[in-house]
Amino acid sequence: MKKLLDEILHFGIIGVFNTLLGLVLNLVFYNVLHWNFWVATGSSYTIGSIFSYFANKKLTFKVEENSWQSVLRFAGNIIVCYLLAYGIAKPTVEKVMAGYSPALSEMTGIAAKVIEENVAMLFGMGLFIVFNFLGQKFFVFTKRGKEAADEAR
Repeated sequence: MKKLLDEILHFGIIGVFNTLLGLVLNLVFYNVLHWNFWVATGSSYTIGSIFSYFANKKLTFKVEENSWQSVLRFAGNIIVCYLLAYGIAKPTVEKVMAGYSPALSEMTGIAAKVIEENVAMLFGMGLFIVFNFLGQKFFVFTKRGKEAADEAR
């Protein structure tokens, strides 16, 4: 249990930095550079994921394995978590905001869409954090082979 709590704490510390980095990149790419929603969020997650891989591998899950399989598992996890988180967040926020925001419905279509997509980015980030921890813990950085046998002794 202590190991799990340590992992959650380390993941959280790294995640705070990574989330702030991702948030700044999302907002700059979307609101300043005017990239579309999917390009802005996808680009920020690609950049943040490179940092996350190395930091969580060494500091959170303490995995020494150096292999392309580990990198591919990580990349697959990030892709699945991203698509799942934002695939849930975007339509959910669209439905919720359409039904509960009379002020938003009075705005021009572009302004309403910008607000809606910024809220979807924030909600998607929250979902992504949960999905990503679970994926890294149980799929990406699980001890395999010799490393698992050594830890069991």
